[in-house]
Amino acid sequence: MTTPTAPDTIVLIHGFWVTPRSWENWKAHYEQRGFRVLTPGYPGFEVEVEALNADPTPIAELTLPAIVEHLAAVVRGVERPPVLIGHSAGGTLTQLLLDRGLGAVGVVLNSAPTEGVRLLPLSQLRSTWTVFKNPANRHRAVGLTEEQWHYAFTNTFGEEESRALYRRYHVPASGRILWNSVLANLMPGPQDAHVDYGNEARPPLLFVSGGEDHIMPPAIQRSNAAHYRGGTVTEIREYPGYAHLLPAQQGWERIADEVLDWALAHATGPRPQVAGAQ
Repeated sequence: MTTPTAPDTIVLIHGFWVTPRSWENWKAHYEQRGFRVLTPGYPGFEVEVEALNADPTPIAELTLPAIVEHLAAVVRGVERPPVLIGHSAGGTLTQLLLDRGLGAVGVVLNSAPTEGVRLLPLSQLRSTWTVFKNPANRHRAVGLTEEQWHYAFTNTFGEEESRALYRRYHVPASGRILWNSVLANLMPGPQDAHVDYGNEARPPLLFVSGGEDHIMPPAIQRSNAAHYRGGTVTEIREYPGYAHLLPAQQGWERIADEVLDWALAHATGPRPQVAGAQ
């Protein structure tokens, strides 16, 4: 019998209103620890932030199944099952990939929920109202203003830092996918963001929650995690004082190391000998 080998690759999956650029610090950090790090974008995200803001057509045309298939192909192309780390909508995508048996272990940061999580805190409604106030947005790419970004993503950041991050990371989001995610809980039968909460073959999963997150507050993470049942590992950690854009907030290095250590401890196989490993 061949002994399984621990992951040597990390796949970082971004959320909505940002691109793979939002992982730039984590990518460099994990590469310094000796890991191969992939930051795949959604279909059409081969261009940079500035180009997507100038022409958001690829965003308006996105569908959740197309994104999942694109990411699944990336994960299947890795020789050893990798560590999957998703932020925001990337957390939903990570859960969908794990449900398919892809990846060795998953970590989701301030994750958007999967189907069946019906909790709707007022701060979340306020953060996303710009999308839902107009049904025509189902066919558009919808951006945030600097003020909306500050409330939803960087409410614990100073205004100058928030503004700089907005200009570096922000792109519009898919109104189609956001509207469909809300309507999914009203439609009969499984929809695009459906997972099998009783899937005994699902890899271990850690929910990480920023205590001050407005758009995906801790209650969302707790509710999503509580839906899982059976013998698979599902844990939650909360970091007080952190906003939605946790990967860019001061002190992110400690969180990056702690969640990776958790992932390596729960992934199948022996831990690899890489720089910085303890």
